[in-house]
Amino acid sequence: MISRMTPASAPPVHPLAAPLATDPDPSLTGGRRVGVLVCHGFTGQPASVKPWAQALAERGYAVEVPRLPGHGTTWQDLNGYRWEDWYAEVRAAHRRLLERCDVVVLAGLSMGGALVLRLAADVESSDQVAGVVVVNPAVATKRLDVKLLPVLKHLVPSFPGITDDIKKPGVTEHGYPRAPLKAVHSMMQAWPVLVADLPRVTAPVLYARSAVDHVVDESSEPLITSRVSSRDVTVLRLPESYHVATLDNDLPLLVEESAAFVARVTSG
Repeated sequence: MISRMTPASAPPVHPLAAPLATDPDPSLTGGRRVGVLVCHGFTGQPASVKPWAQALAERGYAVEVPRLPGHGTTWQDLNGYRWEDWYAEVRAAHRRLLERCDVVVLAGLSMGGALVLRLAADVESSDQVAGVVVVNPAVATKRLDVKLLPVLKHLVPSFPGITDDIKKPGVTEHGYPRAPLKAVHSMMQAWPVLVADLPRVTAPVLYARSAVDHVVDESSEPLITSRVSSRDVTVLRLPESYHVATLDNDLPLLVEESAAFVARVTSG
């Protein structure tokens, strides 16, 4: 059993890691109350996706940007949480959107993309998940050292961090300098089950992929685009961005294309 920190002993949260929630403006979205759940990635925090979410909010969409447990604090804190904890927070954010919206679209960066795909596979209603936008999502890797994680996680607490893979100079996602191995292993253990369940994803999908990504290799793209049952799958190339495209040079392109996608899949 995993021991959770009590509120009194929990580490402080980074000033930029607060969740974001906005209300819908149906006057800008064809009279429907449309929500978008935007999820950050592993060892990142809400700041890495807030510019994207805020741009969608300006177009009248309600947004929810949750802070996944163990993120925005310390990497040691993250090592005490698992995939089930992060997924539970995503589901809670989804429920909050459903309370104030008629229809919801899911969006996520990296592990956030995997989490929203998991949710899309688990939810059957088209109003609850009208579409899915994923940016450099991770559901597989070609790295051979991951096979040693079941042993390494008991011997080494962390590896060097995977944050700030951003082409645009002077930009940071305020992520962790270390990647905690127990948490890494939990994330990767969830991948095979998710990949097996991808055919349960029937909602339209917008798959955004950076031209250069030093964090997530090319193995995830064919797994996702070929296995989902969606008849509506669009691939968007981001030519001037690295992994954290939500803070990179192609953010304006991502905003325009994702906003158009949300408008299209929620227009019914």
